[in-house]
Amino acid sequence: MNQGSRAPFVVAHRGASAALPEHTLAAYELALQEGADGVECDVRLTRDGHLVCVHDRTVDRTSSGTGLVSEMSLDELRELDFGAEGAPATVLTLSELITLVLDWRTRPTKLFIETKHPVRYGALVENKVLAELQRFGIATPASADHSRAVVMSFAATAVWRIRRAAPLLPTVLLGESSRYLGGSASTTVGATAVGPSVRTLREHPDLVDKAAAAGRATYCWTVDEPDDVRLCADLGVSWIATNHPGRTKALLATV
Repeated sequence: MNQGSRAPFVVAHRGASAALPEHTLAAYELALQEGADGVECDVRLTRDGHLVCVHDRTVDRTSSGTGLVSEMSLDELRELDFGAEGAPATVLTLSELITLVLDWRTRPTKLFIETKHPVRYGALVENKVLAELQRFGIATPASADHSRAVVMSFAATAVWRIRRAAPLLPTVLLGESSRYLGGSASTTVGATAVGPSVRTLREHPDLVDKAAAAGRATYCWTVDEPDDVRLCADLGVSWIATNHPGRTKALLATV
């Protein structure tokens, strides 16, 4: 996840989610068309063991149905509408999103996968994610810089599981300043990057330099305001997650 000397790379947070319903195929296709350098998704396990791109524990906010994702089968989820009025969309599986990203020929794009915790299935989520990446041949990159996938979590144990099973796969320990300002948490689990919110970054701008001194990149979320985009660029943040990938890319071109 080495940034080099260029402006921050732009990650589409749940796709181009300011323009289209989050975690839908259309939102990710738009993000790629707008030039996103990476796309981000949250994953949860269905009752029958499938990884789906849903942020919340329930489907109430983002679909036409109600209920816990972990208590529903993939077929049951596919009966729900996750799209907008006039543009229905079915639930997106991680497999479908990986296929979209790898098939996008315009340029290589990274996939940032966040595993949610605490969840009913515990460590099985990370095991399933690694199995899916292995199936697509991207679980064991030649180096972290050339990896097509990055795994993230607010749970240090989840990051540790990934690092132990796939040492060259980049990882991000998400969380607020108390978790890693001293670097101890990220060092303990072997995370290759720290992931503060933009609010934390405003309060602790020295985080980026501290992370770099420890050999770690910085992934900042969720960066939508122009002033925050400029702040990330000025501080040398490696990756910024935004709901407005096209607008953010255009702004960074002027920084």
